[in-house]
Amino acid sequence: MSKCLMIQGTSSDAGKSLITTALCRIYANRGYKVAPFKSQNMSLHSQTIDNDKEIAIAQIIQAKAAKTKPNPDMNPVLLKPNGDFTSQVIIHGTKNGEKNFLKKNNNDNNINFNNNPKEIAKQAIEDSLNRLKEEYDIIIMEGAGSPAEINLRKGDLANMGVAEIADANVLLVGDIDKGGVFASIAGTFTILDDNDTSRIKGTIINKFRGNPDLLTEGIEKLEKIVNTPNLGIIPYTKGLNLPAEDSISKEEYFNNPNKYSINNTKNVNKDEKIVIGVLNLEKIANLTEFDSLKIENDVELILIDVVEGISLDNIDALIIPDTINSKDDIKILIENKLGTIIKEASSKIMIVGICGGYEILKNILNDELLDNSNDQLSSDKLNKSELDKLNKLDKNVFGTSKHGIFNNYEIKRDFLNELRSNKGLDEIDEDIYDKIIEDSIEKIAKVVEDNLDMNYIDDLILND
Repeated sequence: MSKCLMIQGTSSDAGKSLITTALCRIYANRGYKVAPFKSQNMSLHSQTIDNDKEIAIAQIIQAKAAKTKPNPDMNPVLLKPNGDFTSQVIIHGTKNGEKNFLKKNNNDNNINFNNNPKEIAKQAIEDSLNRLKEEYDIIIMEGAGSPAEINLRKGDLANMGVAEIADANVLLVGDIDKGGVFASIAGTFTILDDNDTSRIKGTIINKFRGNPDLLTEGIEKLEKIVNTPNLGIIPYTKGLNLPAEDSISKEEYFNNPNKYSINNTKNVNKDEKIVIGVLNLEKIANLTEFDSLKIENDVELILIDVVEGISLDNIDALIIPDTINSKDDIKILIENKLGTIIKEASSKIMIVGICGGYEILKNILNDELLDNSNDQLSSDKLNKSELDKLNKLDKNVFGTSKHGIFNNYEIKRDFLNELRSNKGLDEIDEDIYDKIIEDSIEKIAKVVEDNLDMNYIDDLILND
């Protein structure tokens, strides 16, 4: 039977995902069969995997760190917020309608949960854990938010409730970069009941800048207060080029060239760049779709505002991205008369719709463009791609209902080379995305292994 270790945090963005990723790689490098697991993830950043199943991008990266294929059991419940307290519910990679968190009865939202969504979700989590335990030696589990949200403890399926189901030991991570790390760790212990605190076997201080010796006295006092050892201080680590799990502002993502940009050394003449516009939908989702494009030295991504009279003359391609509410975004596009502008641009530039953006593209073009979803692509370059993953709507107009399309190297290469060819630029056949992700995983794994008491953690996992 496999052993489970759970990483929980004193808050969101404390470092749970990165530490889970690091531990997956550390134990995979030692020859163990390792699986990541996040029972319930609330995130807009997801990707389609085998058999058209959809899970959070964080668990896909963690599976890569664990040197195993991602599967829906690693993220059995995915909640994708739609706004207005409503989320799309995905169980084992399959859409199951919507849930309004202000309503007890969700039947009006066409959710396939019968009348007891908590029990359905809990059963899905238990089933996934059981299957993973049969296949893997070690399961590194990740919590969500903070276990100290005691108003949610009854029926919890994200933190201590799942640790109890898995009978997992817990490590608690605090983010010192935010300030108040000692109070947040001590406060978490204080607010949890004895059964839950008994599972916490160690604390970790994350994102420290400076000399760790400065924390010695504080750590000694903290250990006495919580009666639990501190397992180490992880330094603030720059240059980790991994997709963000959530909470990325689109303005930060597109406008700051050094933040959320995997390749920060773009010294390319403007005339030699491919400029790809991304339509600035009000409800835009899944920004990590574009990470594999951002790494390219000759690619510049810009936001195209949804305003009447906007020009598309200065871009080489337009992407209509995923959205959490395509109906609302279609209305805004129609109000600003962008349908006409996009139709006219489609005769000159390539246009791609992704997921919700694909639905928008079909809706605003359906009076002029026939949806031949099974047609092959007419482009010479794109004909080399996996044609079942990118559908043709017209000569220059394509779409897909699948997330992560540009993480497919062949499709990304052919798409970009078509644009390069149109501008008279040389084609490029080199994929650096996977290498950059791999290097970042190895980097954070080494940082964690060098700065945590791994003998203690080994004992928790292998000998407890």
